[in-house]
Amino acid sequence: MSIAVHSFAKINLGLKIGPARADGFHELRTIYQTIALHDVVRVEVQSGSGIEIRCNDPRVPLDESNTCYKAAERVLKIAKARAQVIVQIEKRLPVQGGMGAGSSNAVATMLGLERALETKLSAEDKLRIAAAIGSDVPLFLIGGTVLGIGRGEEVYPLQDLPSMHLVLVTPPIGVSTPQAFAQWDDLVAREAELTGAGATGTINKFSQAVYAWLSESVFSRAVSASEPASGVPAVGGDRAETPLLDLVRAGIENDFERVVFPEYPDLREVKRVLEREDARYASLSGSGSALYGLFGSGEEAQAAAVRLRALGHAAVATTTLTREEYWNAAAWG
Repeated sequence: MSIAVHSFAKINLGLKIGPARADGFHELRTIYQTIALHDVVRVEVQSGSGIEIRCNDPRVPLDESNTCYKAAERVLKIAKARAQVIVQIEKRLPVQGGMGAGSSNAVATMLGLERALETKLSAEDKLRIAAAIGSDVPLFLIGGTVLGIGRGEEVYPLQDLPSMHLVLVTPPIGVSTPQAFAQWDDLVAREAELTGAGATGTINKFSQAVYAWLSESVFSRAVSASEPASGVPAVGGDRAETPLLDLVRAGIENDFERVVFPEYPDLREVKRVLEREDARYASLSGSGSALYGLFGSGEEAQAAAVRLRALGHAAVATTTLTREEYWNAAAWG
């Protein structure tokens, strides 16, 4: 029997890059938000041994470097199971798009294989597997609105932001995340030369920016609220409008835009087009190349997506997913 799981994408509502760590990664602060666009991952278990990855997109590796392969290998080891595992990825999300598609595929594989083997891994085991595979994999074990710190793998469920409408644009460009980090390091080094700021100055500047970012925005309420993580209460006015305005007021930004846009000017232009279409907030997701704009209503988002497609952009209107919506829709494709 084949187990099908919806493998949802994410966007980043702001992303702050801190100094490089001793392990080669960077300190990060970001708010992850799952959205309704998804791949479909099908997991099948047969007698025998080995892991086989299949995919309809030739850009996806089918060997041990594939995140689904890594997830299946670790699940089999922890479950002490012997089986031939076949993972079929129906790819609908872009590769190297900054939407966490490969990471989400890994978690979908983990969940599907767990069910196919009729076993149950502990939450701790799942988190360890996810963190070992990649920095943004653990967020997909939570879903909804999630705070990511450390290198992005340390995740905390926030109170869900209310569902929001957005337009996602996926340009035909693949942005290398390692290359974007290298360019960021070069930029920081050049700025340090000009200002005379050393490592301590960089860390302090990062800490201050993150503190201001979290304390001045809707996320401060989400982080500190004591209510159950099932939804953010209305603070007055329209529930969807409030976080949109708070995003703008707080000046939430994605630091990757400072190095990715000069390298790929077309991506900067896409953001400008989204803003001209009256997006309340527009941003690169992760290191790109996907960009999104948040809109006040589904009608506005649909109309903007139609106009963007008429301009030649691959644009689609969709919505964010709360944690409950995420898990209800993921189980099972």
